[in-house]
Amino acid sequence: MQIYLAALLIGVIAGLRTFTAPAAVSWAAYLGTLSLQHTRLAFLYSGITAWIFTALVIAESVFDQLPTTPSRKTPPQFSARIASGALCGAAVAIPRGSWATGLGAGIIGAIVGTLGGSDVRRRLAHAFRRDRPAGILEDFVAIVGAALIVTVLA
Repeated sequence: MQIYLAALLIGVIAGLRTFTAPAAVSWAAYLGTLSLQHTRLAFLYSGITAWIFTALVIAESVFDQLPTTPSRKTPPQFSARIASGALCGAAVAIPRGSWATGLGAGIIGAIVGTLGGSDVRRRLAHAFRRDRPAGILEDFVAIVGAALIVTVLA
């Protein structure tokens, strides 16, 4: 059951930040915390993949702060977060459970993370009277949360 909780939570992270969840999963696989060798998701085991996702995390963090960045709830952004949650949920669950159940949990988590994260960020931006501190706080929560999920729960 714990593995499916991890799949759900990594999906929530994907809902907050599209590329943070796959970066964390890829680093966990590359460093040996998450066993993905000899699975269909073995590409996440590569150090090159981990570095590519890390670069995407940095780019996403920068672009997220721009005023012209579209809402995470627009169809392309929402779809990318759901796909990221599905991939990461399956990856977390595949070594010790059902990849299909992990995929489903990751999708549910991504939906919750996208919608809930948007609402929390809006409220924080209102409290801070600026969006940037809320965005930076969201980056921090996503990165620390992803690291904890792949090291503790997975």
